[in-house]
Amino acid sequence: MKTGDLFEHSRKLQTEKEQPLAARMRPRTLDEFVGQQEIVGPGTLLRRAIEADRISSMILWGPPGTGKTTLAMIIANHTKSHFESISAVMAGVNDIRQLVQEAKNRRAMYGQRTIILVDEIHRFNKAQQDALLPHVEDGTIILIGTTTENPYFEVIGALVSRSRIFQLKPLTDEEIKTILLRALTDKERGLGKIPVQIDEDALAHLVHVAGGDARNALNALELAVITTPADKDGRVHVDLAVAQESIQRRALLYDKDGDAHYDTISAFIKSLRGGDPDAALYWMARMIYSGEDPRFIARRMIILASEDIGLADPQALVIATAAAQALEWVGLPEAQYALAEAAIYLATAPKSNSCGAYFKALQEVEQEGITEVPDHLKDSSRDAKALGHGEGYLYPHSFPDHWVAQQYLPDRLQGKHWYEPGELGYEKVIKERLEKWRKARQKGPDSEQR
Repeated sequence: MKTGDLFEHSRKLQTEKEQPLAARMRPRTLDEFVGQQEIVGPGTLLRRAIEADRISSMILWGPPGTGKTTLAMIIANHTKSHFESISAVMAGVNDIRQLVQEAKNRRAMYGQRTIILVDEIHRFNKAQQDALLPHVEDGTIILIGTTTENPYFEVIGALVSRSRIFQLKPLTDEEIKTILLRALTDKERGLGKIPVQIDEDALAHLVHVAGGDARNALNALELAVITTPADKDGRVHVDLAVAQESIQRRALLYDKDGDAHYDTISAFIKSLRGGDPDAALYWMARMIYSGEDPRFIARRMIILASEDIGLADPQALVIATAAAQALEWVGLPEAQYALAEAAIYLATAPKSNSCGAYFKALQEVEQEGITEVPDHLKDSSRDAKALGHGEGYLYPHSFPDHWVAQQYLPDRLQGKHWYEPGELGYEKVIKERLEKWRKARQKGPDSEQR
């Protein structure tokens, strides 16, 4: 071996030694890979394709620490194709064009395929994704994209349609535990050369708080071991207190512009609508804990108060609006009380979606167009004498109970009803009153009021 090669080899070994534990413990083969058995387990489509070196373009979609990049690296180790890796954060259109040109040359000269891994492909803009498309389509390159975001929303449809989508799930606690125990015993790449004693409750804490993220769990384990002084026997003891210091807070998957954002607010709204205050509080706590804008939560509760409760409990809108105002005046963390009060009230309130009657009326306007306002309902302050506007209008406050049977809809729409009150809460009272009014209105002004 030449002197230069020796130095290069030495530097490579040193670099690998200094890598974080999570990088050193990255699985190199499918047999070492933990989790995602429905995707890479024995006999699955992707495993067969990797083992036969016959993969096609794909997008690996899942939360952080679930094995997306690791799986791509395993493919790189198995394939006879040329493998290139680029980061969507760093690469531009020119970088893509250069890689594509090299792939064309390689294919023409040697008949070798080129696989390009695009890490965080959702960060590519449309122009960058468009630059890849024709070369994926004609087979010049095989694309492996990794993303934490839903590719059906964040990747152009043409690329999605030309790729297989594999969705990776958060690892189970048992799988995370397997990975940590492997790291503790691996003497080549892990912590096996260090005599570590880790208590069961400490290990359980690291596993639980990692939240299905193997990288998070390994980073925490490494921090716990290397920062804990050895005892007189040279043993490193990791107890619960050390574990809690190493990974103090569960890292929740939550991107304010991604699936977690929409899925969690959806679960929250459906819990309110379905009358489950405990679930509503849980989902709201998840959002606030993860850094969601509390004003967004307040706005959605205001909408629900009218859309799903409405006049079954008119106080719901008041409570929701008051919580939003309290949030502006008080701020977090104290405003969590007001938000929680509103969530509990809305979840336990009687429900009605009858205010959606407005959209039926709106549909009528869209379909039928503008109809003439009856003369007696027109403004009488300008054209009363000349055109008779306002003539014949009955002023309700001049009649018993402040109500009189009178036509309010255009002639062509007489007798149409869009609002149908429900049977729950205050709306039951409204229903009884409105039925009397509608019957009286059919008979005319001389009928019995109220």
